[in-house]
Amino acid sequence: MDQLSEQFEEDQAVQSVGERIRAAREKAGFSLAQLSSETRISLRHLEMIEADEFDRLPARTYAVGFSRSVANALGLNSAEIAADVRAVLNAQTREAPRRIQTFEPGDPARVPSARLGWYMALIAIVLLVGAFVFLRGFFSPAASLPELRDETAVAASAQAPAQTQAGAQAATPAAPTGGAVAFTALEEGVWVKFYDAAGKQLLEKGLAKGETYTVPADAQGPMVWTARPDALAITVGGQPVARLSDVQKVMKNVPVTAAALLARKPAGTAASAATGASASPVAAPAPASAAPASPTA
Repeated sequence: MDQLSEQFEEDQAVQSVGERIRAAREKAGFSLAQLSSETRISLRHLEMIEADEFDRLPARTYAVGFSRSVANALGLNSAEIAADVRAVLNAQTREAPRRIQTFEPGDPARVPSARLGWYMALIAIVLLVGAFVFLRGFFSPAASLPELRDETAVAASAQAPAQTQAGAQAATPAAPTGGAVAFTALEEGVWVKFYDAAGKQLLEKGLAKGETYTVPADAQGPMVWTARPDALAITVGGQPVARLSDVQKVMKNVPVTAAALLARKPAGTAASAATGASASPVAAPAPASAAPASPTA
């Protein structure tokens, strides 16, 4: 009998705290899940206690407290278990060396692989290109207007008087009284923007040569914005009317209703009137040369 008691005490002394708790649990017929439900301690923490991994618990207080609760649930001496847990923690604290995290450049496990480096570089390039495109579109205007004063504009200005005189001599067709308003591009890429009086956009694009846009009949107070009024032929009810301008310039908020276009004077009218006014003083002295003939008679 004394030999059996000594053997039991030796077994108890050899067993660690975690092993004693596990043996008591198995003897009581509890599973870890049942013990967790009984003590309100998570399965993960119970597994750490039975594995004597008390240093992995959240803190020293939790390790002692959890072990005491488990001992009470299994009928063990909670004070003895708590003391043993403290002893284990003290031993683990003394034995655990302080590890200094160092980076060894030659360690393959710590150096990124070449493939990962290429992937990261590719992602960085894609992000840079996307940022460049976004910022360029964000800060640039919606549509870039062409340069207004260039060699083409100067040549057009020089040819304007000749075209005005030729237009004045040509027979003018019967003026239309109303109808659909249509704009036709005479050159490639004529940028136009049509909108109504409320600012609602009707059309914004670069018209191809020969392309025609008809202003909606129900548009309220339609207007146009363009830098090439000289390259837009206009018809009202199918009949041609004077262009907005004979030279290249920016024109904005120009009404394009049938009434507004018909009310505009042709570009050559003002020039013809000025020419006629300058010519009349030259012809006036002619009758004065015949005045001396009267006394001779």
